[in-house]
Amino acid sequence: MRFRKEPSLITGSIAPLITPFTSDGAVDHDSLRRLVDWQLAAGSHGISIGGSTGEPSAQTVAERAAAIRVVAEVVADRVPFLAGTGSTHLSETLELTEVAQAAGADATLVISPYYARPTQDGLYAWYEAVAREFPDLPLVIYNVPSRTAVDVAPETVARLFHDFDNIVGIKETTKDFEHFSRVLQLCGEELLVWSGIELLCLPLLALGGVGFVSATANIAPRAVASMYDAWLAGDAEEARRLHYALHPLVDLLFVETNPTTAKLVLEQEGRIASAHVRPPLVPTTPAGAEKVAALLHEAKEIMDVERELR
Repeated sequence: MRFRKEPSLITGSIAPLITPFTSDGAVDHDSLRRLVDWQLAAGSHGISIGGSTGEPSAQTVAERAAAIRVVAEVVADRVPFLAGTGSTHLSETLELTEVAQAAGADATLVISPYYARPTQDGLYAWYEAVAREFPDLPLVIYNVPSRTAVDVAPETVARLFHDFDNIVGIKETTKDFEHFSRVLQLCGEELLVWSGIELLCLPLLALGGVGFVSATANIAPRAVASMYDAWLAGDAEEARRLHYALHPLVDLLFVETNPTTAKLVLEQEGRIASAHVRPPLVPTTPAGAEKVAALLHEAKEIMDVERELR
């Protein structure tokens, strides 16, 4: 919990892990442990579980809670741990946030409630409820309108940031780059902003972002972390090289619904025991698998480096 008191240290590439399942659909904690160890060996600057890439809406609260505890145990305070605890139900969100706090998470990632399409006042009240319940735990707003059908407006982000000391940042998963800029303009660089859009990870750093929570880190953690390291070291040329080299893997992630194809690659690479996804997702189709293979070949240089860590 050493980062809980100093959330400004939660920077760089925070890997948003998939949730591995066995071939019969159970949560595979052994594979999850191996993924965490691999991510840390590859240089990821932090670990997250329970975001959209982790299929949270297809899991029970008990399953999500168990995964949070497993990841916290393996991370063991070596890097920041950002636990996704949001749900469409406030009671579940509070329950999972309590689990994360007790397990030692450094901060929680709280998605805006999906499906209901609340007003901005409704979104404010949602985050207010969580912030008041856990005043000593850093909270990160998770804005992902493509999945929730609602956008947390920059003005609402600023209102929450100014009203609650424990609301420390936002994961912006929107392709509206003006949204990033307006949030930072209204809040100042004291607000921690991470990109959840893969191809906006590097550009956000130029605006004052502190890092990214990129699904690409599931299959290329070393390259994604190195892109941040290069930028931090002032090597913009190398950062740009990695940004463009990662393009095929970004395309790969979205050949079919994320995390379906990421799991296929992880299974093929021997990182997880099964590529199983839960309904309503289905396994990668044969046509999709062909596209994945072609994109992996295009990113061969990146993938060869990733394979060095076994």
